[in-house]
Formats: sequence, C-alpha cells, structure tokens
Amino acid sequence: MQMYIALQPLVALIAGILILMIPRLLNYIVAIYLIVTGILSLLKM
Repeated sequence: MQMYIALQPLVALIAGILILMIPRLLNYIVAIYLIVTGILSLLKM
C-alpha cells in the first residue's frame, strides 16, 4: 500500500500559517518556500 502526499500544497499551507502567525518572518518564509518548490520541481523532472 503506497501513500502519496503532495508536498508543494503542504509546504504552501505551512508557509501561509507561519506568515499569519509571525508576519516579521515574511521574507524568510517566502525565500524558503521558493527554494523548496524549486528543488521539488527539479526532482520531478
């Protein structure tokens, strides 16, 4: 039995929650999100 979890929507959800909780970290959260989604996209190629 194989379980598939889409990582990009999960990362986006976590990033959104963190931005709501700690708005001062917006730049860091956006940068980390872009890096993670870029790496995930490269790995799927």
